[in-house]
Amino acid sequence: MSDAVLSALSARPQPSAGGAPIVLVTGASSGIGWESARLLAGLGATVLVHARTSAEAEDAVERLVAAGARRDRLVELAADFTRLSEVAVLAGTVVEHYPALDLLVNNAAAMAPERCTLTDDGNEVSLQVNFLAAHLLAKLLRAPLSAAGDARIVNVSSSLHRTASMNWTDPHRVKKYSRVAAYAQSQLALTMATADMAPAGSGITAVSLDPGVCDTALLPLYGRVGAPAAEGAAAVVRLCLPSTEVINGEYYDGGEPAPTAAVVQEERSQKRLAKLAEQLVAKAA
Repeated sequence: MSDAVLSALSARPQPSAGGAPIVLVTGASSGIGWESARLLAGLGATVLVHARTSAEAEDAVERLVAAGARRDRLVELAADFTRLSEVAVLAGTVVEHYPALDLLVNNAAAMAPERCTLTDDGNEVSLQVNFLAAHLLAKLLRAPLSAAGDARIVNVSSSLHRTASMNWTDPHRVKKYSRVAAYAQSQLALTMATADMAPAGSGITAVSLDPGVCDTALLPLYGRVGAPAAEGAAAVVRLCLPSTEVINGEYYDGGEPAPTAAVVQEERSQKRLAKLAEQLVAKAA
């Protein structure tokens, strides 16, 4: 994270009770993430704009300002989610500067490569970026989310999770790899773990959704024409609004509750996934 970003964070006054909500949107440099940040900023939120690099975060903020967002309510944050240590640093920075966090939008996602690719942490790259990073953020940001009172976590998933299965013995799919299967597994894990991100008594509600097939960097994986990213973002932001009633752990298709893969509802599988996730992020936690 650049010195300029840290300086801007240090100089920013802390919000008072009842002030502008504080929201973190991951993967906000383009696509649904950027459009979600734009919509949330337009609703008066202070938006922590995450991107992979400082340059990408700064560019995203410049484009948000050009689109009408207030500069004093935008903060750029950088972390490469292929490195869990950077996810942990990002969370630590948020905790240090924002004791209360009203909303976490886990939008960052990567398309699984053609060949099985492991991160330096030893995890298949789409599993780490799409699921493990979100799992770790939800864990490390639990204190400020709980402190906000009635905070939400919104996980941007995919209907492809219904086609997936968890490969418990080889979660990185090293032995038999398919990019579609790897990506779908990452979305299944994210959907399955959603309820666990908001344990009873935490004051947090967590939901996941399929925003629809949109014209983003992930579109080639779906192989068909996509709607504008702004449409997907509208579905995401609808679930972010306090006026929208949601059920903890529920999966939504756009704005309506929708069926999930059967394994998502299996308590035994949920516990197994939680244990696996903890093992895989242990180096950074």
